[in-house]
Amino acid sequence: MSNTNITPVTLERILDRVNLYNALKRVKANKGAPGVDGMKVEELQPYIDGFKYPLELTQAILSGKYKSKPIKRVYIPKDNGEQRPLGIPTVWDRVAQQAVAQVLSEAFEPLFSDNSYGFRPERGTKDAIAKATEYVNSGLNWVIDLDLAKFFDTVNHSKLLQVLSDHIKDGRVISLIHKFLRAPVSENGMKGKATTLGTPQGGCVSPVLANILLNELDQRLDKNNIKFVRYADDMVVFCGSYKATVRILLKMKKFIENKLFLRVNETKTKIIKVSKKCAIP
Repeated sequence: MSNTNITPVTLERILDRVNLYNALKRVKANKGAPGVDGMKVEELQPYIDGFKYPLELTQAILSGKYKSKPIKRVYIPKDNGEQRPLGIPTVWDRVAQQAVAQVLSEAFEPLFSDNSYGFRPERGTKDAIAKATEYVNSGLNWVIDLDLAKFFDTVNHSKLLQVLSDHIKDGRVISLIHKFLRAPVSENGMKGKATTLGTPQGGCVSPVLANILLNELDQRLDKNNIKFVRYADDMVVFCGSYKATVRILLKMKKFIENKLFLRVNETKTKIIKVSKKCAIP
């Protein structure tokens, strides 16, 4: 990512009354199960009704004493019969994460690639499909279907914090995000050690952190005029020939593994030729 200036991300912006109020409303609207402390999202309603400032949370964050509670680990079945691990932070940890996510999203949005569609305002799966269709119909019918191996579980904390620090000069914000990342996992009532790798699926701040990290790859592809569509950690790249796909995939793999410290899933990553023109939905 280039060192383009962004709107300063500060702790004061995160703890601004309106930003916190919007975070409270969003967490309540998203529903979700209680975390390890058993608190339900419905218990936020008095804060929303009375526009009440969550003083205890903000004082803990401002003083540096805030510490994320353990993240409750649950599993949901995948279509292939495997289990997908999800992390459920406590309601108040979700509010803190959501407040950070809102400010990060607003600040980094101007830096994001036009080919990125996941978890961004005014963008969605239909837009991603339309753009992919446009690329195929323009003659780029050799496609790399790229799969990152267990992306959310393998995000390198040091790399992510370095990318954030390139743009965020308020060290208190970096420290707060690091606390989110290091929150231990609680499974079957047993609390584990502090997390040293990954960002939990289920955390409010994880999608925007994923976009910030993977924007490093997006910018590299855009700079080399390589056409792609990315939705969170799912990416397809469009080329004019098989030879080009092999060359580009090799370069991408090196960048992903040597610069972002992530892994390409060799088994699931495929090169496909789209034989017919597609209709834009």
